[in-house]
Amino acid sequence: MSPSGIPHSGPPLTENEAEDLLRCICFKTGPPRTLGVEVEWFVHELSDPRLPVAPPRLASAIDTVRSLPLASALTLEPGGQLELSSPPTASLTECLDTLSADLRAVRAGLAPLGLTLGGYGVDPWHTPRERVLREPRYDAMEAALDRTGPAGRGMMCDSASVQICLDAGTEEPGPLGYHRRWRLAHLLGAVMVAAFANSPVHLGRPTGWRSTRQALWTDLDPNRALAPRQDGDPRAAWAAHVLDTPVMCVRSPEGPWQVPEGLTFRKWLRGGGPYPPGEDDLRYHLTTLFPPVRPRGHLELRMVDAQPGTDGWIVPVAVATALFEDPQAAESVYRAVKPLAEYAGDHQAPRNPLWRAAARDGLADPELHAAALVAFPTALEALPRLGAGAAVQDAVAAFHERYVIPGGCPADDPQEVRS
Repeated sequence: MSPSGIPHSGPPLTENEAEDLLRCICFKTGPPRTLGVEVEWFVHELSDPRLPVAPPRLASAIDTVRSLPLASALTLEPGGQLELSSPPTASLTECLDTLSADLRAVRAGLAPLGLTLGGYGVDPWHTPRERVLREPRYDAMEAALDRTGPAGRGMMCDSASVQICLDAGTEEPGPLGYHRRWRLAHLLGAVMVAAFANSPVHLGRPTGWRSTRQALWTDLDPNRALAPRQDGDPRAAWAAHVLDTPVMCVRSPEGPWQVPEGLTFRKWLRGGGPYPPGEDDLRYHLTTLFPPVRPRGHLELRMVDAQPGTDGWIVPVAVATALFEDPQAAESVYRAVKPLAEYAGDHQAPRNPLWRAAARDGLADPELHAAALVAFPTALEALPRLGAGAAVQDAVAAFHERYVIPGGCPADDPQEVRS
């Protein structure tokens, strides 16, 4: 037990022990076998999604859907966004079927209450949402992120995403090796931002960005939201990045949590904090970092806006899975996106020119468009090899024809009510 009363699993860590632990727990390698997806949604009035849902009404609705027998975990984000997280699944088909069934159940549970789910990267209609989760973690997060401006509150309360969780890859070099997959995630990630941008309107006005959600990440605390540098070994780069990122909060069993300023975890290990940190403190610190690709044993791709329609989320999941899990597709798409590294320069995502262009211009950017014109047909060729059914292949093909070929994205559509 630490002096704060917060338990940690083991004695205080040394700096070397912390680095070794990070290298072990953040990239767990082996042949890719599992897939998971997290989808976030805004809860809206069924009669008119532009009408805000009062917090007591939202709380009652969430209690209702929490009682449903779901395979996925259901949680609430700080602004009242509903999140469903699938269990790890053995195939793309199993993942999509599981999450689709749970979403149908949630929608059916909300409908008698006069509510529905809306798919937008940011809430386009309402004034900034107030936090509905009053917990020490989110109190501390708000205080820490407020130091760099309003983007933190926007990220917490006004944004929604599709997050795709893929195995880290193998130790061996090649298209499924973890070095290659880490690099691919940060280059293809910009293409995913551009192709699936779906948040051009915020607070009722166009923002000038096709993905306003990604723009919020650009303006967030750079230590917490940046990707580590891409040169060198991913394990070492990530471990250094984690230890050199400021601690968001120091937990306490009573009263508000401390929100130190400028206390990196490395400084804490060297005696700069209120007590010697242990393994549980380090694991908690990991949950307060929000890069576009987060290694959590697996790779968590966090860059895709929530998608319109009931099943729009299926397309980015299918495309990412095909391009990462099929070795032939992974090799082909890596060759296609590798030139984007020169566009990105030495700056880290999401602040480098590549990611900024993806969020601002979508596939209207010629380099990103060229990469997408290779990536989507490559995914379509790979999907049958992964056992994807005709409906999934048709959905990806329709998206490719509607958006990718002409160089568009969902943000270019009229921002009609989407539920």
